[in-house]
Amino acid sequence: MTTPPHPGQPSNRIPAGVWVLGGVSMLMDISSEMIHSLLPLFLVAGLGTSALVIGLIEGVAEATAQIVKVFSGVLSDYLGRRKLLAVIGYGLGALSKPLFALAPGAGLVFTARFVDRVGKGIRGAPRDALVADVTPPHLRGAAYGLRQSLDTIGAFSGPLIAVGLMLLWANDFRAIFWVAVIPGVLSVALLAFGLHEPPPSHTGKPRTNPVRRENLRRLPAAYWWVVGVGAVFTLARFSEAFLVLRAEQIGIALALVPLVMVAMNLVYSLCAYPFGRLADRMSHRALLAGGLAVLIAADLVLASSDDWRVLLVGVALWGVHMGMTQGLLATMVADSAPADLRGTAFGFFNLVSGFALLLASVIAGLLWDALGAATTFQAGAAFSALALAALLLQRSPPRPVQADGGGP
Repeated sequence: MTTPPHPGQPSNRIPAGVWVLGGVSMLMDISSEMIHSLLPLFLVAGLGTSALVIGLIEGVAEATAQIVKVFSGVLSDYLGRRKLLAVIGYGLGALSKPLFALAPGAGLVFTARFVDRVGKGIRGAPRDALVADVTPPHLRGAAYGLRQSLDTIGAFSGPLIAVGLMLLWANDFRAIFWVAVIPGVLSVALLAFGLHEPPPSHTGKPRTNPVRRENLRRLPAAYWWVVGVGAVFTLARFSEAFLVLRAEQIGIALALVPLVMVAMNLVYSLCAYPFGRLADRMSHRALLAGGLAVLIAADLVLASSDDWRVLLVGVALWGVHMGMTQGLLATMVADSAPADLRGTAFGFFNLVSGFALLLASVIAGLLWDALGAATTFQAGAAFSALALAALLLQRSPPRPVQADGGGP
């Protein structure tokens, strides 16, 4: 069992609760990525769907997750309890996995992906708020970086396991999807029995609706600036399913295609914690700008050649970009929102990002089908360059509020 750090005893040790939440994320990502790293191939090679359909499935699924995060985040703030919602969300994720193995066509795949992302939406904002709840403010960048790093260890372990099983079982997609159920169930068990939730920040105070006008007014300008930045970043980066399709297009053996996600997530995992520590010490704007510059380089490399070695360079750069920006954006949300509205703040942040991801993935699918892979990545680089220019030209964001009143 874990307990939150005492607010009066500053420490440079990341609380045990962050490690538990990271382990939960790691196990669920092993389960999810065993499936998702193969899903574009399963849809194209096994079920005969188009890149546009894949873009729609991915975009709608991810947008659904982000929309649901608003409701779960608001509810977690209202109740003052986040763990139950996180357990329900991870439970739905685990329950969705058998549907992929049973799917006879794209319809049930879409349903399974939808259920899985509803689960992600339910758990996402409460889990992210829990990280802030158990972590002192001066360690939040490192804490979010660590959780993201452990999450991403699962994200590269899942495809690696999938590759081994594809080779062992002669490309039997459905058998691998069944194996993916196991780490999903373990994830739910670890969260249910391994995390002690800290008491709510508003103990003794009357409950109020977090989305009432007077509460929303308490979300400062610094927070809404972060929401806008997050949307721009998401528009510039479409679904990673297109990395898998790019690998398949250049002729990599079907069983080895998931190694693309292994490479991307390995780099992501190695970068997330160091960049999280760096975020506690340097300008957030400079780190965000650097992340966009790396994404531009990744897109241009991925558009430039059909050589598998060039592909791996582009995929590695994509992973560096993710490591630089994802934990940082979470830290910025946590720092800029009042403690009792963190779930709501993460929910709205993810809602806006979700719509941006839907739009980006659909556009990428249309470009891919109409003009090819190179044009898709070139368009991503162009939009990233516009986003970088806007970030550099925009005036500095307002200073965030002191959201904690002294401690988590």
